[in-house]
Amino acid sequence: MDDQLLTTLLFLAVVALTLGITIWASRQTSGTADFYAGGRSFSGIQNGFAIGGDYMSAASFLGISGAIALSGYDGFLYSIGFLVAWLVALLLVAEMLRNSGRYTMADQLAYRMKQRPVRMAAATSTVVVSIFYLLAQMVGAGALVALLLGADSQALKNLTIVGVGALMIFYVTIGGMKGTTWVQIVKAILLMVGSALIVVLVLAHFHFNLSELLGTAASNTGKGQAFLEPGLKYGIDTTSKIDFLSLGLALVLGTAGLPHILIRFYTVPTAQDARKSVLWAIGLIGVFYLFTLVLGFGAAAMLKGDKATDVAASGGNLASPLLAEEVGGGAGSTGGAILLAFIAAVAFATILAVVAGLTLTSSTSVAHDIYNSVVKGGKASEHDEIKVTRIAAAAIGVISIALAIPAQKLNIAFLVALAFAVAASANLPAIVYNMFWKRFNTRGATWGIYGGLLSSVGLVFFSPVVSGSETALVTGADWSWFPLSNPGIISIPLGFSFGWLGTVTSHEPEAEERFTELEVRALTGAGAEQAVQH
Repeated sequence: MDDQLLTTLLFLAVVALTLGITIWASRQTSGTADFYAGGRSFSGIQNGFAIGGDYMSAASFLGISGAIALSGYDGFLYSIGFLVAWLVALLLVAEMLRNSGRYTMADQLAYRMKQRPVRMAAATSTVVVSIFYLLAQMVGAGALVALLLGADSQALKNLTIVGVGALMIFYVTIGGMKGTTWVQIVKAILLMVGSALIVVLVLAHFHFNLSELLGTAASNTGKGQAFLEPGLKYGIDTTSKIDFLSLGLALVLGTAGLPHILIRFYTVPTAQDARKSVLWAIGLIGVFYLFTLVLGFGAAAMLKGDKATDVAASGGNLASPLLAEEVGGGAGSTGGAILLAFIAAVAFATILAVVAGLTLTSSTSVAHDIYNSVVKGGKASEHDEIKVTRIAAAAIGVISIALAIPAQKLNIAFLVALAFAVAASANLPAIVYNMFWKRFNTRGATWGIYGGLLSSVGLVFFSPVVSGSETALVTGADWSWFPLSNPGIISIPLGFSFGWLGTVTSHEPEAEERFTELEVRALTGAGAEQAVQH
């Protein structure tokens, strides 16, 4: 069978499967509880797989393996940060958030504060973080489809990004949370199976000898022992060391503030299921990141010549698909074509699942927090709220498409790291303060969210990511003065500081009075079910 025909058929099969799931789920959905939280009907195991599907994005499958293929040891540090972050989410956020919230991150914050300013701030932060994350997925989709169709035209990549945007709008507007969750579960299974297959084939090529694999990778890249040791990317000078520390802080603290991960805890019926879902997610994600180690070093060891050049030119994003083709028998072979098509289809399913979750999260926040709570004063009908969610999903999709097209030369793992930095700077301080500090109030929440958001996005805008470097978003201009690529080391402390300053400079007895009630609900789950029914 012709390679491109095979690829096209597998792609269509994956898209048809996800569309079928979405249409089926739409028939099981009625009302906002189903549309936003899947009716809280998913078990801990199911939600664990869905969290894994949401978290193991194109950044993990394509970006991290690519970072390892290009930078060796330093590239694997992304995996460490992403995995360790789950301990913060488990210990600080998962159970308490599920008990004290309803549909969005803002529900938990606004419970004991003034509704309008807090919900507006939380919704703004949610949309910004989601769009950063969406950019990464769409950039990955463009690179992937261009590789598979054997065309490197910019028009094709742009068309792919538009297509992914159209699909994600369909998933959200038709399937809601139930459809999105089942797509994520199926995608997580496909991704684990596909990754395991490539890992076994790579290890078999090196006689299941990890030392031989690492040695060949170090030799093939021409960097020798330095490829296997710290410092190739982040230890060059003092600035790069600080940049790595900043990246690590953003990765470890960012997960507990990611809106599309936080709302997954609302889809389970009990706090025990919330804990169980995190434990299942940690297990799945931990195994997967071990897979990325073999995928990255395998790509460094086995891809040579033009393929190695292609990996470097893509910022590392094509390492896993090209490795799949290589272990299947190489370019032009039937086995290579089948494996490349299968892995690319899995990666595409990964992108579709993650963008659906992100779009649902941000559009839910616009409809539930801004339209219902701010504009309508909490009196909007369920029908109108869901209608606004669908309109918001379309608008967010269009914005993401417009921003993703010029961002295609950036490594997608790096783009996701920026989303983590914004989440850790803007969302995490407000969530932690709200759950553990009795005096925390409305001004503290809004100052913390806006302060963290503006400082993180502002520092990125004035960093080498946007201007002043060869790989910058804007070429031919230089307005950068902030030397770090990741702003977390500055913006995260600023987010906490603004939250503290806003709190101590204002007095709000109502927020303090309701803290005890929130604390009881967060720790015991008492009243959580009633919150869903009201």
